Amino acid sequence: MKQKSQIGLKIITLNRKASFDYFFKETFEAGIVLKGSEVKSLRAGRVNISEAYAYDHKGELFLVNSHIPSYKESSYNNHDPKRNRKLLLSKKEINKLAGRLNREGFTLIPTKLYFKKGKAKIEIAVAKGKKEYDKRQTKKEKDWNREKERFFRKSS
Repeated sequence: MKQKSQIGLKIITLNRKASFDYFFKETFEAGIVLKGSEVKSLRAGRVNISEAYAYDHKGELFLVNSHIPSYKESSYNNHDPKRNRKLLLSKKEINKLAGRLNREGFTLIPTKLYFKKGKAKIEIAVAKGKKEYDKRQTKKEKDWNREKERFFRKSS
């Protein structure tokens, strides 16, 4: 049976490394403030959020270390590829996230960047860092699941 896909959702990039390095507690969808040349570069699919994170500054959330390269067709209106970008969330959500960041030792990690109905959105996760032994356990589970799938494929 065919699954329904979300209408108007075009994924630009995923942060696969984040699920290996962090435990996710909760995810939020946020808008992102971009310039015109940044949107053009996003539509071309050239973006890197693997080293990015978000922080709270005076009641606003900003995305840091996301790399959106310059759009070569844009002349003097080009943007800085590593600039901090403001995230758009409701005040209630920002206060909730800020409390978690300050008290409980969580961090905000972007997991997915996509267009939804023509607007650029980013999915951020409230995350806690994994220790080295947690990463080894995750790798063991993935390997075991892969071996299990191979066994079932061969036996049937």
